[in-house]
Amino acid sequence: MDLAGLRTPIVAAPMAGGPSMPELVAAVGRAGGLGFLAAGYKTPAALAAQVGTLREISGAPFGVNLFVPGPVPDVASIAAYRAELAVEAARYDVDLPEPDPADDDYWDEKLAFLLADPVPVVSFTFGPPPADVVAGLHRVGTYVVGTVTSVAEARAVAALGVDALCVQGPEAGGHSGMHDPYAAPPAVPLLELLASVRSATSLPLVAAGGIATGADAAAALRAGAQAVQLGTAYLRTPESGAKPAHKRALADQRFAETVVTRAFSGRPARGLRNRFIEEHDATAPAGYPLVNQLTQPLRAAAASQDDPDGLALWAGTGYRHAQDVPAEALTAELWSAAQAAQSSQ
Repeated sequence: MDLAGLRTPIVAAPMAGGPSMPELVAAVGRAGGLGFLAAGYKTPAALAAQVGTLREISGAPFGVNLFVPGPVPDVASIAAYRAELAVEAARYDVDLPEPDPADDDYWDEKLAFLLADPVPVVSFTFGPPPADVVAGLHRVGTYVVGTVTSVAEARAVAALGVDALCVQGPEAGGHSGMHDPYAAPPAVPLLELLASVRSATSLPLVAAGGIATGADAAAALRAGAQAVQLGTAYLRTPESGAKPAHKRALADQRFAETVVTRAFSGRPARGLRNRFIEEHDATAPAGYPLVNQLTQPLRAAAASQDDPDGLALWAGTGYRHAQDVPAEALTAELWSAAQAAQSSQ
């Protein structure tokens, strides 16, 4: 597997929490692109099941994305937010869990699975993959990608021996891949960041963040990327596992802007401004994954009640371009439009 070998240099982003279904990954693969399964929040068994399903329905290369465990938050710092969320628990008639600081998203178990049953590509977000992990994946023939949000992160991850970098701009929907969860969210726009990272490393780059049209893709490729990664653009496709309320909200004029918030997970993430963000953003602490644990039952209840105001409506800045069309056709259309934009320059 190599980015240069993609017939269509479009990557479907790993979207944890349900959207990145095997059917979506397969559809992007049929169009010549590269789709990712999201291992985040899944048990190892659930990840293995999705990999198995994908292999049954597609022979195209694909990737799996892992969350790198970060520093363990102080449970005491989460107590005030847990108390604040009691009103939400009452609203949705659920119980809030006790935070579990030992939660590392099954890091060791998922790595063991990917070493025992290798997949073509593995990417990492939320931090640098340990050098021995990179080496182990290389030994089993896996192409390794690290997510970075700054030049400093790019230099650090490149030194670990990865094969490519996913350069994520602040326009991206969902979680920022920033390595320091307590820092201010990155602010350097994607195209500027790409140019800076391109000057700092010769590794292949995947551009991510707010890319929603062929013109966006062409601009990122001109700025030094070998491929472009889109997530929000695929959320409304039939193959996406996004909640119905989430899909509708992307086209609902009531949801008029995206904002970066820690309210749902304790990590900076971009989503549509809704009631939950309005009421809790100002007091949400930096405390992933403990904050994420607290809001999980609230989000699940909101989904079951079809209530977009209690959901994490992750979306990038180009969310209005998301279309309810099959993912294979969308990928082909985006690449055709990107080629047209490139030739017109």
